Amino acid sequence: MLRHAAALLAALLGACASAPMAPPAAVSDLAPTGKLRAVINYGNPILARKDAATGEPAGVSVDLARELAKRLGVEAELVTVTSAGKSVETLAGGRVDVGFFAIDPARAATTAYTGPYVQIEGAYLVKGDSPIRANEEVDRDGIRVAVGNKSAYDLYLARNLKKAKIERAPTSPAVVDYFLANRLDVAAGVKQQLEMDAKRIGGLRLLPGRFMVINQAMGMARGKDAGAKYLTAFVEEMKASGFVAEALARHKIEGASIAPPGGAP
Repeated sequence: MLRHAAALLAALLGACASAPMAPPAAVSDLAPTGKLRAVINYGNPILARKDAATGEPAGVSVDLARELAKRLGVEAELVTVTSAGKSVETLAGGRVDVGFFAIDPARAATTAYTGPYVQIEGAYLVKGDSPIRANEEVDRDGIRVAVGNKSAYDLYLARNLKKAKIERAPTSPAVVDYFLANRLDVAAGVKQQLEMDAKRIGGLRLLPGRFMVINQAMGMARGKDAGAKYLTAFVEEMKASGFVAEALARHKIEGASIAPPGGAP
């Protein structure tokens, strides 16, 4: 019995050694209420979804939030939203402490990003009989492009499309239905979401390749240096240790690649 107790104690000490607790200043920055409040965006199916069996949030961003809470020694409180725009607004409003965002310069003024943990492709989708055959043919006079309001694709295309007109769906998952209902020319978004919608609806096709690569990172409000430093190091460790890769495999996610090592941009 004493031998069993000693083995258990050694295992617990080993676990603690492999995952050291965060410094008090970082805990104060990241969990000021005594909980880690993390916003989870259901609008990106690569990162998060509602589990069909339990109704609970699931996905790589959920796993990261819970692991971070564990390192901070606090409970994780997950706040779910349906779009990237709502995710950004929830953090900006102080209702959560951390979130999962596509890195974009338009958001950097208020959000302290870590380095990216995964990279995702942005793609275009058209109707099967569309004359558009390549990404380069989208930015033309008279072309109307559907995109999720305030998503990374919206921010990117607003800067880069010079002739085509952007029309905004309420959320990224609603883009294809919005594109069809409004008889638009192109739908833009997460490649995997567009592929799923094309299979669901039929008569649609993706244009070859991608128009952008989205760097997905964790983020928090600016002005909390200890928390930001710890969060950046946490994400780098989660990549290097295989945690992110294992989470993607466990949730059967394809189309997302592990981001290379690197700190906050």
